Amino acid sequence: MSKPVKKAVGKMAKKAYDHAPEPVKEKVKDTLKEKAKETFVNSVEDGLQSKANEASEKLENAKEKNADNVHTKAEEAKEKVQDVLLSVREKLGNAKEAGEEFQKKISSSNDKQTKVKGVGNIKGASDIKSSFNIKSSTEIKSSENIKSSKDIKTICS
Repeated sequence: MSKPVKKAVGKMAKKAYDHAPEPVKEKVKDTLKEKAKETFVNSVEDGLQSKANEASEKLENAKEKNADNVHTKAEEAKEKVQDVLLSVREKLGNAKEAGEEFQKKISSSNDKQTKVKGVGNIKGASDIKSSFNIKSSTEIKSSENIKSSKDIKTICS
């Protein structure tokens, strides 16, 4: 309804109330109280429901955002671990090559001392280690496994 119509209806209702007998006035009061109570309860319920829905939506958005962050951080951590493991693998490969060269130098100096090698001195293909023998990420010891100075045994003890 428009504002002037509401005003006119309100005036008419007030005049009708003023000229009505007492039992009708009581009924009108009771009816108005019930309507006011109903309107108030509905508005409070609607307000609470809308706030609850809003809070639920905010919580859902925060949950989705956190889930996305967790996945991206996990991917980044996985990539970093893989990069570190690859660099460790390369370093171990280089150390293996250096060890093999060192072993050749030692064995060549031993060759000068012994003239003929026996069958037991010859290595087979299965004795040669490759990059596949390098430990995986699950076999690498963590900081918890590193011994401290307290763990090292001395000659006296």
